[in-house]
Amino acid sequence: MNRRLIVILIAIAAVAVFAAGAYLYQGRQPPPAPAVASVTTSSVFLRPHTPIIGPLDASVTIVEFFDPSCEACRAFYEPVKQIMARYPNEVRLAIRYTPFHKGSDEAVRILEAARLQNLFVPVLEALLETQPVWARHSAPNLEKAWEAAGAAGLDLAKARQDAQRPEITTILQQDVADLQALNVRGTPTFFVNEKPLPSFGTQQLYDLVRSEVARTGQAGR
Repeated sequence: MNRRLIVILIAIAAVAVFAAGAYLYQGRQPPPAPAVASVTTSSVFLRPHTPIIGPLDASVTIVEFFDPSCEACRAFYEPVKQIMARYPNEVRLAIRYTPFHKGSDEAVRILEAARLQNLFVPVLEALLETQPVWARHSAPNLEKAWEAAGAAGLDLAKARQDAQRPEITTILQQDVADLQALNVRGTPTFFVNEKPLPSFGTQQLYDLVRSEVARTGQAGR
């Protein structure tokens, strides 16, 4: 991931951008912790195993090629949540695993084991919150990631067994094959209704989502 120099600027810009648009959210409360579902169709963008956060019938799909060890992915997480809060019925998020960093494959296994316990989002947020502790790129400490997952409620004994399931290996292999097919070279990489961002940034993501919501005619439903 070659975007580390802009991560801090992204985080600061995200706060400013979405604070400026706060009037759009007046009277709207953030949704409860979302459930995670999956789709039945299959393409290079979405697979049946892909975790989906948000309504399955949403007209707009954000596909994020995501590495749990990536600082920029961590910085983008809150802006993505804010976009989904702005369009709770129109937008869904699909997470594709992109294990570019050392140890990221094991972090993905933690997430998939958490999914089996219906704890995907709480464990995802715990891993992102504690990312600076466990995701040191030269020497990641995955035991710290497991501890964070346990603090989020994960049954660690069961999860450590589930994490070694062959179907999780298959998920990783398929996502890596798809990111290579799409020529994904950095994280996060976003597609909105299969359209790439015109350039990298939170405002660009917000603008493309807003455009797709308007195009599909579901704004305000």
